[in-house]
Amino acid sequence: MSGRSGDSGASAVSAVSGDIRRVGIVGGGQMGAGIAEVCARAGLDTVVCEADATAARAARDRVAVSLDRAVRRGRLDRAAAEDALARLLFTGDLDDLADRQLVVEAVVENADAKTGIFAALDKIVADPEAILASNTSAVPIMRLGMATHRADRVVGVHFFNPVPVLPLVEIVPSLHTTPETTARVESFVRDTLGKTAIRSQDRSGFVVNALLVPYLLAAVRMAESGFATASDIDAAMVLGCAHPMGPLKLADLIGLDTVAAIAESLYEEFKEPLYAPPPLLRRMVQAGLLGRKSGRGFHTYDQD
Repeated sequence: MSGRSGDSGASAVSAVSGDIRRVGIVGGGQMGAGIAEVCARAGLDTVVCEADATAARAARDRVAVSLDRAVRRGRLDRAAAEDALARLLFTGDLDDLADRQLVVEAVVENADAKTGIFAALDKIVADPEAILASNTSAVPIMRLGMATHRADRVVGVHFFNPVPVLPLVEIVPSLHTTPETTARVESFVRDTLGKTAIRSQDRSGFVVNALLVPYLLAAVRMAESGFATASDIDAAMVLGCAHPMGPLKLADLIGLDTVAAIAESLYEEFKEPLYAPPPLLRRMVQAGLLGRKSGRGFHTYDQD
């Protein structure tokens, strides 16, 4: 897939696009498990760190189910799935990431939680050339970098859900991130993982969510006002605009807590009313109605 191979610095690292072979993932939820899966399928030695051993087992199960689904749908053969799972180590100890060349943080969309993890990784990851990356949707990369003593090697690497299927990754350098770090990560994403990379400035929401979230929030406000039902809103955009999924079903897929967190971050940075999360969205998050992952959001889902 194409990337930005003509960008300054990319050619300098093209010869070492395969130098990153040991990858760590912090967080084994929906996004972290997906990132771990694509790394393992690319032949990389991959360690997934969760909060404890129980969560680590759940993360392993999540990846195993996804690999099995890919086999059943004819996207992956059984031997390749078994090889990928064998390349994965799941742990509850952050110290197991000490020898990693690249660590991708993929925990809950909370700035304080993320900065705490970056501060800890800065002390744990031994290689001074190792890159610390975040899968954040909206938290400023500068804030995460300044929690470390290696802000020049901190970068945003934002994947999209479901990670094994969607080809896009946003690469987000901060003002401190060196061109070499950015180009090295971009080459890794493109040449090792086979994804398409685009670059974004370090502004809340980056490219995709700065465009997408106001659209999702407009759909929430429409449902909140009683103007139309959730089903009709989604049907209108699928059948009238040829979108593959309606906005409220997409919000459910992303997770309403994540949508609300991104909206909060966008509103905090830009103070634009279109970014403010509507009251209905806040109440649904407070009620634990988070969308597909909880079984109920704007629509109801079979958890099996």
